[in-house]
Amino acid sequence: MPRIRKSVQTTESVIWRIALYIRLSREDWKDDDTASEKKTAKNNISQNTPDVSRSIVEQQKMLLEYVQAHFADRYTIEDIYTDDGLSGTDDARDNFQRMMEDVENGKVNCIIVKTLSRAFRNYADQGRYLEQIFPKKGVRFISISNPFVDSFTNPDAIQNGMEIPINGLMNDRYAAKTSADIRRTFDAKRKRGEFIGAFAPYGYVKNPANKNSLIIDDEAAQIVRNIFLWFVNDGMSKTSIAKKLNELGVPNPTSYKNRVQHFKYKNPNMAKNDGLWCSSIILNMLTNQVYAGNMVQGRHRVISYKVHTQVRVPENEWYIVPGTHEAIIDRETFDKAQLLHSRDTRTAPDKKEVYLFSGFLRCADCKKAMRRKTSKNITYYFCRTKTDKGLCSKHTIREDRLTKAVLNAIRIQIALAQPFTNILKELSENRTEKPQVLRLNSMLKAREEELQKIRSAAESLYLDWKNGDITKEEYLGMKRSFEEKSERLKETMKTVKNEITAKTDDENTENEYIRAFTRHKNITALERGLVTQLIDTIYVHENGRITIDFAFADVLKRFNLYSIAQTT
Repeated sequence: MPRIRKSVQTTESVIWRIALYIRLSREDWKDDDTASEKKTAKNNISQNTPDVSRSIVEQQKMLLEYVQAHFADRYTIEDIYTDDGLSGTDDARDNFQRMMEDVENGKVNCIIVKTLSRAFRNYADQGRYLEQIFPKKGVRFISISNPFVDSFTNPDAIQNGMEIPINGLMNDRYAAKTSADIRRTFDAKRKRGEFIGAFAPYGYVKNPANKNSLIIDDEAAQIVRNIFLWFVNDGMSKTSIAKKLNELGVPNPTSYKNRVQHFKYKNPNMAKNDGLWCSSIILNMLTNQVYAGNMVQGRHRVISYKVHTQVRVPENEWYIVPGTHEAIIDRETFDKAQLLHSRDTRTAPDKKEVYLFSGFLRCADCKKAMRRKTSKNITYYFCRTKTDKGLCSKHTIREDRLTKAVLNAIRIQIALAQPFTNILKELSENRTEKPQVLRLNSMLKAREEELQKIRSAAESLYLDWKNGDITKEEYLGMKRSFEEKSERLKETMKTVKNEITAKTDDENTENEYIRAFTRHKNITALERGLVTQLIDTIYVHENGRITIDFAFADVLKRFNLYSIAQTT
């Protein structure tokens, strides 16, 4: 005996809570006059909104006309969900997911799109949503263009027909072909050294005359120079550099793009970004060849056109094209940073700088790095191969004697070089340090202007309250927020002023070792900057003697002056 359906639901017996879903993919931008400026999704758009892609407006118009023509009065449009510039090959789209949350919460029971490809370009996703998720949630799905789909009036077309699955497969294959074409185009540009990223690396901006080339952004570039200077010449650790930038109130690269350059910049870690620098950011900058003038691209790639998760690419597969743009850091300084980074450098406890000889001391026999130890207020360096494995002979030296010996060896080299002003000039030109007071004053001025804006806003806020434009509670809440921002700015300004004072003193009294070369005088003290600038490696022998390989050996060899220094 056949079942008897107790009730039949008709379109007249349901009040449809409609979601209009609109999507424009990146490849569609090519045919849209305004598309190159549209990077983020926007909702509730209108024909009069200028910052919206034309195709988005057309899709909305078509969907609204369809609703008005086919739904009579038994409906409400709950929202318009727009993903502008996003691929349909997966469902990880902000507004698509927001729409599905509204479906889950019962706010939406009908979804209307222009075509199936607007909602899905993934064959598997199309089948999962149309055949499983939407029926379970009681959601009516309508695609108004060819092929026409209405899961409420004609469910058999989805469950049993062939046209919709075939159309989904064709959309999937089209997405695969488009993805392959785009990758080939991008690879060709990478090989030519053309920049194809959405945003230029920190320190650069896209050239307005040629978006595939880079030009220096003076403000950010000075920060990059400081980072390399502090690391290479001043011996600061990556963590200490990050702390110093935070103390100065310098926004990190992500925050700089949004707050200073006013870009609509997003990345997967935006939610975790607090605007502060960290050692990993410093490390990435110190090892990025783009600052030496080389275009470096293809360091990451997505797994496939359907799986948009990014994975790291081996360095030998990167696209590196030298000399494509003006360098922020000279090659010698950049190479020095790579050498220091590759060495074992430790930071002294409670200090910002690394140990004086950290990364430079090696056993003369096994060539392994020496280990540091302090006992009874005396610091020693010793061969760890001997201590840990017993495979090398005893190599040890006291730090105070080592410091004296290295200082003496450097004095000898300076004495040999004194008659040759060309050598001194070349060494001096290799220094990257420049007066920074001007940049710090500019930074201080910007903070002062920001503080003045907050004060002006607070004054306007008071008038708004007195005029009845806002409530007392709103006034007090916003006033408290302004006061907190003002206090943070004042602390930042105090730190910057202290830094200006310190830098002014440094410029009035040049660094000791620069003075030694320029004025032909012996240096009186050994410091980290001098070691990193002049020395490549210090080898400790079994008898406590040392051998020094000087970094400027190639310069001295040209004048037949170079000899490896051996000192007790």
